[in-house]
Amino acid sequence: MTSSDEQNRGNLKPIPDTKDAVAVALHQAKEVDRAPKVVAAGRGTTAEQILEIAFAQGIKVREDADLAQLLSAVDEDSEIPLDAFAAVAEILVYLYRANGKAPPGHDQSQKSSGQRSENIQELADVLAAKWRQDNGAKE
Repeated sequence: MTSSDEQNRGNLKPIPDTKDAVAVALHQAKEVDRAPKVVAAGRGTTAEQILEIAFAQGIKVREDADLAQLLSAVDEDSEIPLDAFAAVAEILVYLYRANGKAPPGHDQSQKSSGQRSENIQELADVLAAKWRQDNGAKE
């Protein structure tokens, strides 16, 4: 799929027709100091149901097999692991921008790719620091 196709379709992709499909749904609370949580995860038929619900609700879907595998091992209603913060931060920055908003604490006029990378890294760092604090780890 070309990037213009993705823009026209809202970055939604067809439901995979495979029993090996993996899908994970995340929820990011409005307060920026909490890490996103896995709210649903599944394989095969369950993955297809998660995707069907997302498509029906107009929720943007991102295909990332490695990230889906990592997050599918996380218990539901648990925060994402530290290893996933950078990838999830990239998705969150994309979603904020797609919805015409800037990530919390960022000026919407910052649009260069260099600034985008800095925003993603900064958001990942904030999430990681909060996770370490909540889990008793030292920075």
